[in-house]
Amino acid sequence: MILTGHIRPLGHEYKTPISYLMRLDNEEIPLNDYLGKTIEINYLGEISCIYCGRKIKKSFNNGSCFPCFRDRPENDVCIVKPHLCHFHKGTCRDEDFGQTHCMQPHIVYLALSDDIKVGITRKPNMIKRWIDQGAVAAVPIAEVPDRKTAGEIEIHLSQFINDKTNWRRMLKNQIADKDLLAVRSDIKNQIPDQYQQFFDESHDVWTFEYPQLQIPDKIKSLSLDKQEHIKGNLIGVKAQYMILDNGVINMRKFSGYKVRVELYL
Repeated sequence: MILTGHIRPLGHEYKTPISYLMRLDNEEIPLNDYLGKTIEINYLGEISCIYCGRKIKKSFNNGSCFPCFRDRPENDVCIVKPHLCHFHKGTCRDEDFGQTHCMQPHIVYLALSDDIKVGITRKPNMIKRWIDQGAVAAVPIAEVPDRKTAGEIEIHLSQFINDKTNWRRMLKNQIADKDLLAVRSDIKNQIPDQYQQFFDESHDVWTFEYPQLQIPDKIKSLSLDKQEHIKGNLIGVKAQYMILDNGVINMRKFSGYKVRVELYL
C-alpha cells in the first residue's frame, strides 16, 4: 500500500490492546495490522500548518505556522500551564474556545507511564489523554468545574509527584512498581483545604495494553528534520510513537509534514 498526505497525530481506540491508526490527511491506516511488517516513510519536503493550511518552512508546537502559534487559543501559554488561565481577566485569545474547552469540568488524575505522574484533562478526553501519554494505568482523583482550578491543584501536587513522563523509560516499559490507589489515598492530605471538596476516591483504576511485539533495548529517536527517508519493521506503537526495529518516531511532532508512506504486508 502506498499513500501520500500530511501527517496527523495517531488515532486510537480503547481496546485490548489499543487499536492504532496512522492518519494522513483524511486517510486512516490500521497500524495493528502492520505489526512485524516493513513501513517506509519518505518526507516530501513540504510542511503545511494544521490550522490554516499555509505552506511553511518550520512548524511550531507540533504543526502550527508562526501566526497560528502566536494567535490561536490552542497555543496559548495556559494550555501547557493551566494554572495561568486568564479567561476571567478578559484576555483569552478566543472567548468561545475558552467557554468550550476551559470553562468545562476537568479531572485531575494520576497516571503510571514510567513513574506515577499527576495531570489534568477535560473529562470526555481522559482516556485519549492517558493513551497519548503511554499510561499503563490511570485513575481520576478530583473533578473540578474549570481548567484553571485543575491546574492549580496540579501545580501544587507537582511538589510531591512528577508532572512529566520520561518518554524513553515509558517506551522501554521501565515502569515503577507502585499502587495508584495507595498513592491516591496518601496524596489526599497534600491537597489544600480549599480544594478538598473536589477530591474523589470513588473511581477504579483504568488499565491499558499496547500493541508491541518486542521492547526496544535502546531508544533512538528518528526525525524527519534530519532524515527524509525512514524505513524499518514496526515492532510496536505506544503513546504517539511508532516503534520500529531501528528507532522510534513521534508522529504528533511531525504533524503537517507531507510524506509518502509505503506499507508492506
